[in-house]
Amino acid sequence: MSIILGIESSCDETAAALVTSDRKILAHKLAGQEAAHAPFGGVVPEIAARAHAEIITPLIAAALDEANLTLDQVDAIAATAGPGLIGGVMVGLVTGKALAMAADKPLVAVNHLEGHALSPRLANADLDFPYLLLLVSGGHCQILRVEGVGQYRRLATTIDDAAGEAFDKTAKILGLGYPGGPKVEALAKSGDAKAVPLPRPLKGSKEPHFSFAGLKSAVVRAHQSGEHKAEDIAAAFQQATVDCLQDRLEKAIGDHGKVPHLVVAGGVAANGPIRAMLEQLATDHDMQFTAPPLWLCTDNAAMIAWAGAERFAAGLTDPLDFVARPRWPLDPAAEKARGAGVKA
Repeated sequence: MSIILGIESSCDETAAALVTSDRKILAHKLAGQEAAHAPFGGVVPEIAARAHAEIITPLIAAALDEANLTLDQVDAIAATAGPGLIGGVMVGLVTGKALAMAADKPLVAVNHLEGHALSPRLANADLDFPYLLLLVSGGHCQILRVEGVGQYRRLATTIDDAAGEAFDKTAKILGLGYPGGPKVEALAKSGDAKAVPLPRPLKGSKEPHFSFAGLKSAVVRAHQSGEHKAEDIAAAFQQATVDCLQDRLEKAIGDHGKVPHLVVAGGVAANGPIRAMLEQLATDHDMQFTAPPLWLCTDNAAMIAWAGAERFAAGLTDPLDFVARPRWPLDPAAEKARGAGVKA
C-alpha cells in the first residue's frame, strides 16, 4: 500500500489530501475563495494565485497532522500541473516540487482533468476500464472513453462555452451571484421550465460536440425582455442544458457503442436534474451509472491524490522540471473541433 499527498490549486480552491492506494482518504483539507471573488461575479486569477500562496503550506501541514503522518511516511507527491489558471497551477506545482525535493519523494504531475476522470474509481472499487465519461465542469464539457490510466479517447467537446460556464453566466445575468451553478439550480426549483422558449444548440446534429454560447445569449435576451420571471428563466435554462447533454450522450453511445458503465465527473455533476437524467439514460441503455459523492465532483485534492496513486502504481512519475500547463488536453490526438480552439 502506498500513501500519496495530493495538492490542488488550479482555480479558486486550495486543497491538500492524503489518500492510500487502497482507496482510504486519510485527510482532506480545502480552503475556498468564494468571498474574495463574489464582488467580481467570477474568479479573478491574480486574487486566486495570491490566496493559494498564502494558505497552501499551512493547509498541507494541517492535512498531514489530521492523518497523523510526516512527509517521510508519504510515498509520492501528486500536484495539479494543469490545465487551469496558470498562476494558481504554478503555486501548487512549485510547492509539490519543493516537498518532493526536500523529502526525496517522487513527483507525479497530474492533469486536473484526469483527476476528475479517475475520481469515480476512488469512490467505486468495482469500476473497471473502459467506461464512458461525461466530464462536465466550469471550463470543460467533454465525452470521453476512458480506457485506462493515461488512456483517453475524446468523443466530443464543447465548440464554445462549457456547461458550467453557462451556469455561472446565467447566474450573473439573473443577479444570483457567484458561484452560479448551485444558485441557478436552487432558483429553478420554483420555476416553470416550459415558460421560457430557449434553444437546444446542436441537438439532433450530426456533429458530435456541445455548444452553449447560443443558449447563454438566449438567456440574456429573455432576461432583457422583462417578460419572464427569473425562476422561470433559470428552470428553462437548466432543462435546456439537460436536454443538450442527453442528446449528445445518446449520439456518442449510438456512434461508438456502449460500455458497461456511464460515469459523470466534474463540478456540474453535482446538479440534481443532470444526475437524474444520467441515471435514466444509463438504465435505458442497460448501463451501470456511476458518480462520485457530491463533494468529490467539485475541485478537491483527494481526486488529485488518487490520480497520483493510479499513475504511481503504473510507474508514471515526473521530473522536477515539469512545466505547468494552462492547457492540457486528455486526448492530444483528438481531431480539433470546429471553434474549440484551446478548449479542445
